[in-house]
Amino acid sequence: MKQRNLLTRQTWAEMVETSTAEYVELGERSSPKLEKYQKVSVIPLVFLIFYEVSGGPFGVEDSVQAAGPLLALLGFLLVPFIWSIPEALITAELGTVFPENGGYVVWVSSALGPYWGFQQGWMKWLSGVIDNALYPVLFLDYLKSAIPALEGGLPRTTAVLVLTLALTYMSYRGLTIVGWVAILLGVFSLLPFIFMGIVAIPELKPSRWLVVELGYIDWGLYLNTLFWNLNYWDSVSTLAGEVENPCRTLPKALFYAVILVVFGYFFPLLIGTGATPLDHQLWTDGYFSDIAKMLGGVWLQTWIQAAAALSNMGMFLAEMSSDSFQLEGMASRGMLPELFAKRSRYGTPLVGILFSASGVLLLSWLSFQEIVAAENFLYCFGMIMEFIAFVKLRIDHPAESRPFKIPIGTTGAILMCIPPTLLILVVLAFASLKVMVISTVAVIIGLVIEPCLRYSEKKGWFRFSMNSDLFPSAYQ
Repeated sequence: MKQRNLLTRQTWAEMVETSTAEYVELGERSSPKLEKYQKVSVIPLVFLIFYEVSGGPFGVEDSVQAAGPLLALLGFLLVPFIWSIPEALITAELGTVFPENGGYVVWVSSALGPYWGFQQGWMKWLSGVIDNALYPVLFLDYLKSAIPALEGGLPRTTAVLVLTLALTYMSYRGLTIVGWVAILLGVFSLLPFIFMGIVAIPELKPSRWLVVELGYIDWGLYLNTLFWNLNYWDSVSTLAGEVENPCRTLPKALFYAVILVVFGYFFPLLIGTGATPLDHQLWTDGYFSDIAKMLGGVWLQTWIQAAAALSNMGMFLAEMSSDSFQLEGMASRGMLPELFAKRSRYGTPLVGILFSASGVLLLSWLSFQEIVAAENFLYCFGMIMEFIAFVKLRIDHPAESRPFKIPIGTTGAILMCIPPTLLILVVLAFASLKVMVISTVAVIIGLVIEPCLRYSEKKGWFRFSMNSDLFPSAYQ
C-alpha cells in the first residue's frame, strides 16, 4: 500500500502536466481523424451547460404548488449558494486538471481507484438517462393543450418515439451543431419571459410574493424540484475533451452559466407569482403558458408553449451529448469495451448515443415525479463520491498546481462540501420506498457489472483500451 501511495505522489505532477499541456497531442496520436472536428468555444459551452442544468423555468412550477411563492423564490435564490456554486467550482477545478471526456469518472478513478470510478460512471450515466427520459414527456405536456390527442394512448407513445429518434439523430451529427442549436433555442426560450415581465408590470402585487403556508408544505416535492432544477453542473466535465482550451474556457463558461440559470428561474417565478392570484393546484407542469395567456393573450401563450417544447429539445440534446461522451471517455480509460470509444464520421460516439437513446425509450413510461425522484436518488450517490474525490485529491496533493484552483485550502475544501452533502442527505431522506428500492437495485447492478466486465476482458470476449497516459498509478 505504501509503495502504491508513493507511486501516486510521483506521478501526480506528470498527470497534471499531461492533462494541461499535452492532452490534445495525445488525442491526435491516438486518433488523427479527430483533428478535423471543431472544438466547442465559450458561448456554445455556456448554453450547453444551461441546458444540461436548466433549459429555462419549465418544470419549476411544482415548487410553488409544494411550498407557496415565498419558499419557491427563496429556494431558487439561496440553494444555488449551497449547491450549484460549490458543484460548479469543483467542476471547474477538476475539469481543468483532467480535461478529457471521462470527466467525473476520471476524478473518482484517480482518487479512489478504477472500481469506484466505474460505479461513479454507472450511477451518473443512469441518472442522466433517467433525466433525459423527462424531456419528451415535458415536451408533450406543453403541447397537449394545443393538441389534445397527445394526452395519452398510441398518439402520445408514437410522438415520444419519433421525437426521441429525431433528437438522437441530431446528437449524432456533431457536438458543434448541438452547441449552436443550444444558443438559438436558449435565446428563443428566455425571450418570452422578458416580454411577460413587461406586460405583467401593471398586475404585480408584491404581497403575493410573501405567501407561505407552513402547514401545507410538501417538503419532498419541494426539495426534489429544487434539487432537480439546480444540479448537473458536473455534466459538462464529460465534454471537456471537446472544448477549445478547456483550462480557460470551462471556468469562464461555468461562471456565466450560473448567472444565466439563476436568472432564468428566479425572474419568471417572480413575475408568475406576483401577477396572478395563488392557486396551489394550478401550479404544475405547463402552468407558465396559462399565466402567459392571462397576462399577454394567446400570442404569448403560444410563444411560451413553443419555447417550452424547444427548450426540452435543447435539454435532451445537451444531456444526450454528455451521456454518450461519458461512455466514450470510460471506454478510452479501459472501463468499457473499446467499441464504445469508436466515433462516427461526425466525431460523435455512435455506440454511446445508441445505448443512451435506448435507455431513454425504456424509461419514458414513468411519470414526471417518479423520474425526478429516481434520478435525484442516484445522482446523490454520485455526488457524494465526487466530493470525496475532490477532498482526497486536495489532501493527497495539496501543493500541486492546478490550472484553475478554488482559492481555499484543504480545510476550506472540506467545509465547502458539508452544506451540499447535508442537502443530499435531506433529499435521500425524503425519497419514497419505491424509489429507494429501484435505486438500490440499480446501484447493486453496477457493483456486479464491473467485475463481469473485467472477467470478459480476461477471457478475451471484448477488446478493452489500455490507455493510461494520464493515470498510470490508478491502474497498477
